[in-house]
Amino acid sequence: MKYNKARILILSLSLLLFNKIEAQVVTTEPAFPTVNNTITIIFDATKGDEGLKDFTGDIYAHTGVITEKSSSESDWKYVIAEWTENISKAKLTQISTNIYQLKITPNILEYYDIPEIDEVLKMTFVFRNEDGSKTGRDIGGKDIFIDIYQSGINVNILLPQHDLIIPDGQNIKVQAVSNEADSILLFIDNTRILSTDNDTLNYEFSDIIAGKHWIKVFAKNNTDTVADSVYYYIRGEIIVQDLPDGFADGINYIDENTVTLVLFAPNKQFVYAIGDFNNWELSEQYLMKKTTDDNRYWITIDNLISNKEYIFQYFIDGEVKIADPYTDKTSNPWNDKYISDDIYPDLIQYPTDKTTEVASVFQTAQTPFNWQTKDFTPPNKEDLVIYELLVRDYTSNRDFKTIRDTLNYLKTLGVNAIEFMPVNEFEGNDSWGYNPAFYFAVDKAYGSKEDFKRLIDECHKNGMAVIIDLVLNHTYGQSPMVRMYWDDTNNRPATDNPWYNQQSNFTNADAQWGYDLNHESVETQKFVDSVNSYWLTQYHVDGFRFDFTKGFSNTIHGSEDPWGGNYDVNRIAILKRMSDKIWQIKNNAYVIFEHLSENSEETELANYGIMLWGNLNYNYNEATMGWTGSSDFLWISYKERGWSTPNVIGYMESHDEERLMYRNLQYGNFTGDYNTKEINTALRRMELAATFFLTIPGPKMIWQFGELGYDYSIDYNGRVGKKPINWDYFDNQNRLRLYQVYSALIKIKKEQSVFRSTDYSLSLVGAKKIININSSSMDVTIIGNFGVEENSIDPSFQKPGKWYDYFAGDSIGVNDPHGLIKLEAGEYKIYTTKKLTAPNVVTRINSISNGSKLFQIYPNPTTNSLHLNNDKEINRIVIHNIIGSQVKEVNDINSQLIDINVSDFQSGLYFVSVYDKSGKVKTRKFTKK
Repeated sequence: MKYNKARILILSLSLLLFNKIEAQVVTTEPAFPTVNNTITIIFDATKGDEGLKDFTGDIYAHTGVITEKSSSESDWKYVIAEWTENISKAKLTQISTNIYQLKITPNILEYYDIPEIDEVLKMTFVFRNEDGSKTGRDIGGKDIFIDIYQSGINVNILLPQHDLIIPDGQNIKVQAVSNEADSILLFIDNTRILSTDNDTLNYEFSDIIAGKHWIKVFAKNNTDTVADSVYYYIRGEIIVQDLPDGFADGINYIDENTVTLVLFAPNKQFVYAIGDFNNWELSEQYLMKKTTDDNRYWITIDNLISNKEYIFQYFIDGEVKIADPYTDKTSNPWNDKYISDDIYPDLIQYPTDKTTEVASVFQTAQTPFNWQTKDFTPPNKEDLVIYELLVRDYTSNRDFKTIRDTLNYLKTLGVNAIEFMPVNEFEGNDSWGYNPAFYFAVDKAYGSKEDFKRLIDECHKNGMAVIIDLVLNHTYGQSPMVRMYWDDTNNRPATDNPWYNQQSNFTNADAQWGYDLNHESVETQKFVDSVNSYWLTQYHVDGFRFDFTKGFSNTIHGSEDPWGGNYDVNRIAILKRMSDKIWQIKNNAYVIFEHLSENSEETELANYGIMLWGNLNYNYNEATMGWTGSSDFLWISYKERGWSTPNVIGYMESHDEERLMYRNLQYGNFTGDYNTKEINTALRRMELAATFFLTIPGPKMIWQFGELGYDYSIDYNGRVGKKPINWDYFDNQNRLRLYQVYSALIKIKKEQSVFRSTDYSLSLVGAKKIININSSSMDVTIIGNFGVEENSIDPSFQKPGKWYDYFAGDSIGVNDPHGLIKLEAGEYKIYTTKKLTAPNVVTRINSISNGSKLFQIYPNPTTNSLHLNNDKEINRIVIHNIIGSQVKEVNDINSQLIDINVSDFQSGLYFVSVYDKSGKVKTRKFTKK
């Protein structure tokens, strides 16, 4: 017996569950297209998701094929054009209202330019307007597929249009068509029902027996028999029973062999649990119970293998499959295959032959994580020096594990908190993370949940708090909470979605991302609280930075308020409520908002105990470039804002702002021989900016590698694209010096109580800037010249007497507190009335040749000895540790080769500087194991 090849795949139940016929959206002429036919595609814009219904402009087909080499139905081959590339052969012709046609001519192989050796299984389509902003797809926003048949006899079941799950007694219509057949036979559960010698078969019936039933159609002629099949499932009666006490939404582990799954799903008719535990087959055993309030579905699954991972989904109303919204691990059909074993060893494989869409994972009898640091006390808010970090762009491995190896670098820098950009599961593997899909699962592109817990534990061990960035303003389309309640017609969340608004409350398109969470909904508030509680208790994080908190209300923001900055009393109440819930769990948790609203609202939030981002990027960058007319730093001070507490987290750079050094080098000011575009001058001015940044009382934030003068634009490789990871900046002593200046400033900020004083005055307008801070422990005066020419500055010392120069390590006698001090362009001074230990900061090098060949050092890393090989005779060698202290010096060598004993060095990063006989110096770093 010969079976239709394109349809035989659905004879496995797992595929039958989920591969639906798309004939409703498109039809073809001929009805059974082969690779050798000229084919007319008829698209009905009123069917499917109706995204192009009544559209009046040009419509194009984004189209390709599925071949035997495709890994899944998302793996399109031979796509004829890019998404917004409008080519004539992809343009549809309108033949009546909402009806369009496309000619595939002269045949499939030539139209798509497919080699004959590739076997084509399906054509794939998404119809779109010219710029791709509107699309026509199948129901649920899915791609459209057209089966390709073998030449000769074929048969196709047109009705039911897909596999059915229905209550007993409902009528079922069957329609099948064939070509070149002498007869068509219908079987239901292997019982012959009827036959016809026409090319079309029609039949209608009903069934009352619960369970799975098969409809099979055979078409025959003198030489061949082909078949098509579809199933229907008669749903049994749902058991109504309330949950036992103590169960929560999501996965509840009962013992090493049992779980209870709970899904909040009001207004849904029925839910099946499908997964590895039942071979992805529907059965009455896995029809979930419903609570008496009709809000939740639940099921207890037992006889599980201890410690085994099971992939599963919820199948809702026979229409949509979702992962558990509360899952702590996802299985992804699109992304997981690109995650290497180095990042996530033995990652469970997605069951591509069983289901589609993102799935969830549970595992009983997991070993609890053994936290080593159990009594970590996070720094006081006013002492915070936060390091904002994107895992993807911080180390070459782009994972949690490797970051652990860099913590000594950050500890030496002095930061006492790391703020991780979003690490919960986002769409794709390559992202900033502001396109969230799941809130309880760590994104596997960075590693496992155990990897992240180890990183947090190590941070705490090294005295650093951990803050995570949470995006609760919106989620994207892979979120199960979006997909559960979806309006196909309008392509947006449905009106009965418990968590989402149908549309954003911002009319400004630039303030719209993904799908807008409705923070005025009680269900959204419960969900938000569960997310925050989870990370505090399960991952021991110390607080949160919440993205775009101006979006946390339903107040409409029109053109008069495009970014929602106006005072919003509803938003304030929502944000205070959320903060209170966080503090009930951890009373000293950091609550940080990226709010950036008008000051009256931020004042109210700050005085409530919430910290708020303070963006001074523009002002500091104007100053570092030498354009001092608009370089006022005053807004970095909480006192200037009228706040009662120092709750502004000031920053010169963040993930969202241009890098200071990039603009310095591109747009810097100059006069005579002084040019802020010159790299070493620009780096020197970054020291100046840091001096007038870190010393102002209140918490501060540094964007990764700002302490080394990172100079690639935010738009390099696209705004959110991967950026170069330049740890070799340490080979440049001026960048190393900048790092050491940062470290020296952070050290006194944390250690000296004067930098917590409320008694200070700021003169931060123009080129000549001054900070005066007073306290019982000592007074501080800081002066700096942001101009491009020499300036004399009145320091306004608080009193006469001896003042100590922090960086120089010497002192001056002050008779006249207003006596002018001459500063070169870019020069700065920190004076204190108490002598402080002068920091170890390497001497500046005015010029470093980028073209000079660096000497060789090996082995690197090393344990006992370091071998050096230079292109010229070595005269002198100096080795510094990471904080700039000299740990070894070798003189009068007069050789090109030398071995140095480093066996007594402590483990860590070191810098070896080689001086040749002409006095030129080259520096490289090495690691002592």
